[in-house]
Amino acid sequence: MKTTHRLFLVGMMGAGKTTVGRQLAKRLGKAFFDSDREIEARTGVRVAVIFDIEGEAGFRKREAEVIEQVTALEDIVLATGGGAVLDPRNRELLKTRGFVIYLHAPPLVLWQRTHTDKSRPLLQGGEAREKLEALYALRDPLYREVADLVIDTGRQGIGALLGQVLAKFGEACKLSA
Repeated sequence: MKTTHRLFLVGMMGAGKTTVGRQLAKRLGKAFFDSDREIEARTGVRVAVIFDIEGEAGFRKREAEVIEQVTALEDIVLATGGGAVLDPRNRELLKTRGFVIYLHAPPLVLWQRTHTDKSRPLLQGGEAREKLEALYALRDPLYREVADLVIDTGRQGIGALLGQVLAKFGEACKLSA
């Protein structure tokens, strides 16, 4: 049976991983981690600055280190960065070390949630909606590959979404017991 002491949230930027993760951790009495915030805490700079200085490859290297370390902790909820699943090693760690929930939203909804956010380096310079659609096409199969549970975040509020995550997570735990 997969461990339920560690819950990992994956999904595109704007899917609600951080918001849902914080509330989920609170409800379940677990510590909450956000891989992007963890990188920022360790480096002392924002993710966008790391992208500017080191490029995406430098950021992904830092992200892999954080994923390796944080996924080993007990009783946690981890909200991963949207691109964490691009690294095969990250996918393996997520799949083998905990219960993975894919918070899914279609590209149009993601664009509506993120298009005014200037802190998202991958959406800067050009057509954000087309970039999101391309990222989604690449990443959706990878999220599904690692997911134990897929939740459609759609347009529901955080309360309804959290209720749905908790209910389906509880069902999944019973089925795998």
